[in-house]
Amino acid sequence: MRYQTKGTCSTSIDIELANGVIESVKFTNGCNGNLQGISALVKGMTPQEAISRLKGIRCGTKSTSCPDQLAQALESML
Repeated sequence: MRYQTKGTCSTSIDIELANGVIESVKFTNGCNGNLQGISALVKGMTPQEAISRLKGIRCGTKSTSCPDQLAQALESML
């Protein structure tokens, strides 16, 4: 699934789920090193676990962040 982000430097997130777990996450644009780290950390998690860890994280004064947008994308997949 491709999710168009809102309010972040990244513009989209590609997510693959397999057998109820996150298989891969790839962000387009944004802070490359940090987003690779987030992608590696959530691999193998259930969407629910990732959502509970990432939802509500903010980036500076923004009302959202790339991790929060990932949580929102996962919620839309469920």
